[in-house]
Amino acid sequence: MLDARFVRENPDVVRAKMKARHFDWDIDTFLDLDAQNRSLIAQVEQLQAKRNASSKSIGQLMGQGKQEEAEAAKAEVAGLKDQIAELNARQSELAEKLHWLLMTGPNLIDDSVPLGKDDSENPEARRWGTPREWDFEPKPHWDLGPALGILDMERAAKLSGSRFVLLGGLGAMLERALISFFIDTHLQRGFKEWWPPVIVNRDSLLGTAQLPKFEEDLFKTTTEGMYLIPTAEVPLTNIHRDEILDASQLPLRYCAFTPCFREEAGSAGRDTRGIIRVHQFDKVEMVKFAKPEESWDELESMVGEAEYLLQQLKLPYRVVTLCSGDIGFSAAKCYDLEVWLPSYNNYKEISSCSNCVDFQARRANIRYRDPEHFKGTRYVHTLNGSGLAVGRCMAAVMENYQNADGTITIPEVLRPYMGGREKIEPEA
Repeated sequence: MLDARFVRENPDVVRAKMKARHFDWDIDTFLDLDAQNRSLIAQVEQLQAKRNASSKSIGQLMGQGKQEEAEAAKAEVAGLKDQIAELNARQSELAEKLHWLLMTGPNLIDDSVPLGKDDSENPEARRWGTPREWDFEPKPHWDLGPALGILDMERAAKLSGSRFVLLGGLGAMLERALISFFIDTHLQRGFKEWWPPVIVNRDSLLGTAQLPKFEEDLFKTTTEGMYLIPTAEVPLTNIHRDEILDASQLPLRYCAFTPCFREEAGSAGRDTRGIIRVHQFDKVEMVKFAKPEESWDELESMVGEAEYLLQQLKLPYRVVTLCSGDIGFSAAKCYDLEVWLPSYNNYKEISSCSNCVDFQARRANIRYRDPEHFKGTRYVHTLNGSGLAVGRCMAAVMENYQNADGTITIPEVLRPYMGGREKIEPEA
């Protein structure tokens, strides 16, 4: 959530950053409502001071035997009480409108974010690895999987409808191997693992800014106000909702595996084939809580964590910086990691790593205390990133490690998780 004071004091900066995002946020309405709200607060404070003075005079007048003046003062206090109640009601209504207006505005992008209209203008930061040269025609994973008996989209559709996944045999084992490899690697590198609920309440989604903007992308339960999570970012970030952390605890580095659920409304084209864009998918998520002065270094190290996983899998990838017209709603800055997929003859997103600065912390009321450096509390900075999207990583392994005979070589780092097997071959 945006800082109301910052918006009030820097309207031109906010306008410029919203324009860079190509986002139409009604800052003029905010400024008008904010002025009305502060005016009402001032009026209430003046009337309260007047009421207190009149209340104090009643006893003095009674002691002086000035009964008539005392009764007049009582009547004045009663009238002031009614006026205050009326103004408080109006101010409360305005405050609610302001709050929801702030909740609908995206984060302000960092000055280092490149300007651009959409993903076609995301600058590339670096590449790692070289896409394989083929001496045969490589197959897409949606053809490889069914031929090996490890991926069955037709039966998945029978069970749940289109854009769901059914993995069998070594396909299920490969999915589990990737999850275990990701989690184990994160734990070795200083993260704490959590096993969170995958059904959360509305407050949790408001805290991480999936609500109110992305309501239509979420799967809801029949229980009022309960949702299936679109990412483990939601429960992990909300672990500390309405809490005050100690500076000595920071940075906190968390990770979790969860299934994730998204409507993916409106998407079409090649992404609807195979396991690249589906309604239910597995993901290992990283979340960090950091001091403001440390959060930018933590963003770079988070990107490094995701890169390390891809390097261990020996999958070619590139890192791009999301431009102002493509960056996510909550992010102040974001990097995408894109893995090479032969079926696309291109790179495809497999992780997004974002620094949300204090945007989510304001919504979820997550603060920290550092008495050696400042009085009171400050909002933490929150960061999140995939480490990694498991289904997309599985597709990348299948396609990049395929052989001419239709088998798939298992990456060396995954073999201990797959009983020492070196290949995925057709089931007997």
